[in-house]
Amino acid sequence: MIFLAGATGMIGARVADALVAAGHPVVCGVRDPVRAAQRLRGCRLLYVDFSALRDVASLVPLLEDVDVVINAVGIFNDATGKEFRQLHTDAPIALFKAAAAAGVRRIVQISALGADADAQSAYHRSKLAADEALLALPVSSLIVQPSLVFAPEGRSTQFFAAWATLPVVPLPGAGAQRIQPVHIDDVVELIVAGALAAPAGDTPAAAAPLPRRVAAVGKEPMTLKEYLGVLRRVAGGSRGWFVPVPMALVRLATRVGALLPGSLMNADALAMLERGNVASTERFERVLGRPPRALSEMPAARERFGMPARLMWLLPLLRASIAAVWIWTAIVSAGLYPRAASLELLARVGAPAALGPLLLYGAAFLDLVFGVLSLAWPRRLGPRARLWMLQIVLIVLYTALISWRLPEFWLHPYGPLSKNLPMIALLTLLIQFDGGSGGQSDRVQSA
Repeated sequence: MIFLAGATGMIGARVADALVAAGHPVVCGVRDPVRAAQRLRGCRLLYVDFSALRDVASLVPLLEDVDVVINAVGIFNDATGKEFRQLHTDAPIALFKAAAAAGVRRIVQISALGADADAQSAYHRSKLAADEALLALPVSSLIVQPSLVFAPEGRSTQFFAAWATLPVVPLPGAGAQRIQPVHIDDVVELIVAGALAAPAGDTPAAAAPLPRRVAAVGKEPMTLKEYLGVLRRVAGGSRGWFVPVPMALVRLATRVGALLPGSLMNADALAMLERGNVASTERFERVLGRPPRALSEMPAARERFGMPARLMWLLPLLRASIAAVWIWTAIVSAGLYPRAASLELLARVGAPAALGPLLLYGAAFLDLVFGVLSLAWPRRLGPRARLWMLQIVLIVLYTALISWRLPEFWLHPYGPLSKNLPMIALLTLLIQFDGGSGGQSDRVQSA
């Protein structure tokens, strides 16, 4: 039996699927079994909260009859300054000690490339502490150290793909940072093979023992610029225009990005990128008996991969543009356009003179509210599609009223009414993308 922690994360979920497909009984330790049941089919789900896990004794009974433990728990951002230590160090060490006490024959730890003696970031140091604790235990183990993982559903891949498909692609410095991205399928195959491998004492005498640390890297080291070029090609784009950005501006951008919830831009991420992230594939090939995939040979997938990548920046751009229209309309209506002319227009559409100022400033306030909500929609209000629907209703009402009372506006050379038609079309498009309420990803039980 195999116990898998962190089975709701990108890597963990794929490992669970691979083990179940191969016919292995899998127990998945998750924080929310009800929610996890929607994704993890074929696993026996067990409640385990790594964010509060410290007691080794309470874990030992959960690992009875377990032969292999795989730890895929991980986060990339530490919102409190304590999560890296708890989730990457304290909880995994407790799990490893409990596994050794329960007689588990093999443990696989999913660490990170760069978690070594030269590690500087809190992310790498927290991973390294758990790695060293595992190696000190009297149990057969394997530490898998993934590089930057290419996975279409992965947040980092989506981030880099969106970056790569921009009309103008900014590069930190000259984009010469060295990386060695690896395909998710290679990482999963390596983890599964390492988990099912015989412990060192059980291997035939003629067979070389498997390494205890394996760098999960792609076939070809490349620069960040080259990787963005690969992603742009796979997304079905042209070669693109790459523009170097001074590192001082990049560091300022990461400080701003670090303030955004769930952002992948922070000082640690930039430091890890500048340090470089490459390694030999020799140990990878020893475990799997083949070299890893070459990402540069991936076929183009414009619709399946490229369109979602472009939508990651096109949709925010569209929302921001619509917000700008409402906010600028509010500013113009409330003060920049002559008040007397605005009141005259209201009178021409049938508004009573006594209500003119109230209608003028009330409409400007409503426009401002629509603009602000277009930028920052509170999740507690449900799907953002409700906002787009309200905006369509208001535009249709405005258009109908003005068409009735001021039909000459359809003949105006600047097209003040005809421009409402593409606005309605764009809002209708946004309804299709923002119709769901969405949800937070499970940050704790992931890798």
